[in-house]
Formats: sequence, structure tokens, C-alpha cells
Amino acid sequence: MTQDKPVSAMAMMFVVVGNMLGAGILALPVNLCAAGLLPSIAATIVMWLLMTYTALIYSEQKSLTTNEHADLPTFFKEELGSIGKWVTIVANMILLYGILVAYLAGISSIIMSLQSSVSQPVVMTLYFLVVTGMTAFGMMMMKKCTPYMVTAMWITFGMLVFMVVPDVSSVNLAKFDWTYVPAGLPVLLMAFHFHNIIPSICRTLNHDRKKIRTAIIGGTTIGMVMNLTWLLVVLGALPLSSPDGIDLITAFGKNQPATIPLEMLLKTPAFTYVALAFALIAMSTAFMANGTALMSFMRDLTVTYAGTKNKTLVWCLSFIPPLLVALIYPDIFLVAINLVGGVGECIIFGILPGFIVWKYSKEGSFRKMTGIILILCFSAIFLIEVGQELGLLHISPDVEYWTHHTH
Repeated sequence: MTQDKPVSAMAMMFVVVGNMLGAGILALPVNLCAAGLLPSIAATIVMWLLMTYTALIYSEQKSLTTNEHADLPTFFKEELGSIGKWVTIVANMILLYGILVAYLAGISSIIMSLQSSVSQPVVMTLYFLVVTGMTAFGMMMMKKCTPYMVTAMWITFGMLVFMVVPDVSSVNLAKFDWTYVPAGLPVLLMAFHFHNIIPSICRTLNHDRKKIRTAIIGGTTIGMVMNLTWLLVVLGALPLSSPDGIDLITAFGKNQPATIPLEMLLKTPAFTYVALAFALIAMSTAFMANGTALMSFMRDLTVTYAGTKNKTLVWCLSFIPPLLVALIYPDIFLVAINLVGGVGECIIFGILPGFIVWKYSKEGSFRKMTGIILILCFSAIFLIEVGQELGLLHISPDVEYWTHHTH
């Protein structure tokens, strides 16, 4: 279907940034705090290169981008057989459910840090009703609202950075330890997540290769600059550990977004409300995008395996499970993000695109080598995350150690 008015690459760049900047950016400094600034910058740039490359790989898959009803499980069944299909289904469930759980837990914990008169389950349920109501309008509302929401996100982000900069201390930025970098890699993956909207971007831009590349590379570059800026100001303003508990290790131990210890540090109502506005806009934009993707995914599953398109059933299967998990485990914010990045994202948007490049590239070519590099890099992140979840590895900072050995 051709559009009367061609959409610019810039408009789709906004959509990419709106999808990227959700919970990932708020969790990034907390998860990478023990690594320090220099290792965090290096890891962010490497992840930007890897995730931009896998996004470009997906944008080149005609069978995925030209068919409006194509979905990832069907695509990978054709590419890698029924194992590919089922791996994709499981990874996509972890990814989309986990993201919605993280947003619900993250927003409710930020609101709870500002007030105590309304209980967390009530706060979470009210936010859930509003944001799922907005999601019901799907891509139509997203395309219209995203440029305004991203602009508001940039304004509030700029205000946050401006307010935090005076508290940045070179002492906080001086410490670093490369051994803690792996602990932050799943969250970094999440901070560059927008791949599930690539087919929609390609169709909206009428499969114009130049515009698609501009939208993807431009969007991820803007996202990278924002992630790096945020890392610099948060790691510079907050100490790793302190006797009063206003520090990054305490936030890590409590599964909190970075804005909560910053509110305690700055103690200004202006910062508190701007931080809340930024978090609400960033997470709600991303919730709508991922909620739309989850409903589309559930519709495919119910049609294929239950023979029904019942809208109520699709809505319930999409949104009730993440709400229940978030209500039962309200402090699951960082855990959910690690699981999403280290398992769901890693498989679908890291390892599987690597297999596609490896499968279709000439023997001995540089491109085939890049496919192998993708498979190895993302498999390593996957194994680290699974090892941490199963208790076989312990790379994350030890909260007990840091809080009892403050200098």
C-alpha cells in the first residue's frame, strides 16, 4: 500500500529513539556502576555497533519486511526449521512479557518514592489501565504521537542532565573495574532495543534502502549519545557506596532505576517531577510499542494454535500475565531487564541475525566472519546471564561487601 505523503527518514528516526529509550537508560548506570565510566563507555559503543548491525541485517530480509502479516517465528521457521521457530517463540515471550513487567515495576517504584498515601498495587494497576488503554490504538496512535513524545523526552532529559551536572565529581568518575562489565551487558542490549518495529519502519519508508539505513543508524546514534551522557552524569553525581545509602550499590540492591537515588541526592521538587515526567514518557512510549508488538504476536499464536482472533482473549493473554508478575514481585525492575536483555534480546536480535549472515554470506568473506562474530559475542552474553540467573556465576557487585566497606 503506497502512501499519499512520503514519510521522511527523520520521522522514523524519532520512532527508533522512542522505542530505544525506555527502561534501559534508567537501569544502565545502576547495572554498570561497579565497572565505572571508561569501561561503561567502551561497552556502550561496542553494543551500539553490534545492535545497529543486527538491525540492518533484519531490515534487509525481504520476506520479513514486505509481508504485513509476517512474524519472526514464521520467518525463522523458513530460515532455520521448526527449532528456529520454537526458539523464537519462547525468546519473544520472555522479551515482550519481561519488558512490560520491567516498565510496570519501574514506574510504580518511581511513583512510590514520591508518595506513601496510595499503595504500590493501586499505583501499578492505575498506570497499567492508562497505558494499556493507549496501547489499544496501536501503531496509528504511535505514529502520530511518537514525534511529540520523543521531543518531550529530549526536553525532560536535557533538564535532568542540566540539574545533575553541578553534582558531578571527578572522584566518582576515577574508579573503574573492567571485570564488572559483563554484569551490565544484558541491560546495554535492552538500551538498544527497537528491532521489533523494523518491518513497520521498512514498510512506512516504502522499502527505500537509503532512508531505512538513515533512520536506523541515525536513531541508534542519537540513543547512544543519550545513553553515554546519562552514564557520565549519573556515575559522576552518585558515589558507588556511602554511609547514608544514597548511592548506586544501594539502588542496585533494591532493584531501583537511577532516578530514585538522584532524587534523594538533589532533594529538589523540580528534579523529582522532571524525573517522573521523563520516566513516564520514556517508559510509556516504549510500553505502547512493545504492547502493540505483543498483541500482534499473541494474535498470530491464537490464530495458529487456537483458531480464534478473539480480541478479548488476545488482550488478556498479552497484558494480564505481566501485570500479575509485577504485582507479585514489585521490586523486579532490574531482574526483569537483565532477563529480557540477556535471554530474549540476545537470542532474537543477536544470535539469530548472526546465523542469517553466516548462512547467506560467501565462504571466506568478511561478511561471513561478521556473522560468526555476532554469534560468539551474543552467545557469550547469553551464557553469562544464564550463569548468573542459575547462581553458577557471580559478576554483579556484592551489595553486602560495598555497603559494609564504605570508605
